[in-house]
Amino acid sequence: MHISGASYEDNDHVALARDLELIADLHLRVCPLSDVVVAVETGDFRDVEGCVAITFDDGSDFDFHDLPHPTWGVQRGMFGILQDAARSGQHPTLEATTFTIVSPDARQELDRKEMIGKRWWNDDWWPAAERSGLLRVENHSWDHNNASLDATQTTATRGTFRITEQAEADAEIRVASEYLCVARGRPGPVLFAYPYGDASDYLATEYFPRGSAAHGVRAAFTTEGVAVTPGADLWRLPRYMCGHHWKSQDELKRILDDCR
Repeated sequence: MHISGASYEDNDHVALARDLELIADLHLRVCPLSDVVVAVETGDFRDVEGCVAITFDDGSDFDFHDLPHPTWGVQRGMFGILQDAARSGQHPTLEATTFTIVSPDARQELDRKEMIGKRWWNDDWWPAAERSGLLRVENHSWDHNNASLDATQTTATRGTFRITEQAEADAEIRVASEYLCVARGRPGPVLFAYPYGDASDYLATEYFPRGSAAHGVRAAFTTEGVAVTPGADLWRLPRYMCGHHWKSQDELKRILDDCR
């Protein structure tokens, strides 16, 4: 969540609403992220040609609820923005994915230390999001190995996710997948997004290729700024990030044109 103003450049909520309009104006279609995974698994990209998949990270309550930002006023939640776009009739297959930090204790601690302690990082909205058909809840690890936390489930350097052994991978990923599936009300396997965007070699080449029966994960996403294409590595699928790969609609339009 990035809210430091009321303009496109400094408010993710404003940016999402305007980007959905741009996607419609370009005659592109928003598709479920799972459709992209199916295309990679099968090698058949016909059903996702001209498609964009939308993802959010961390899973604070701003993804679902309209909330009063202490400086910039009430913010329309990402879910509400999706509802508004769906009602417009321009996005018949609209669905987004939020990759959420799964641990209740980690979210509570991060709420105190990185937000303003309003308890705006909960999981009670996950089932409603899932039932809506507009917002899927997926795995962003147990605790994100966040530097603000007193303790995490891995000994990897804080601010990275360079896990190198199975016990820590299980604690951060498999346990998170199991909890998530119960809390969201939808069984697995889940989709996973690497905290901080980079895939560790151990996770991408050893741990994940063992299959979802071992860890509950179907595919994993980085933040490498390229399009998903046939032959992509299922455990290193790329994503573009708003505010990093593009900071204006002109930049986003160039990315979408290049992808097409």
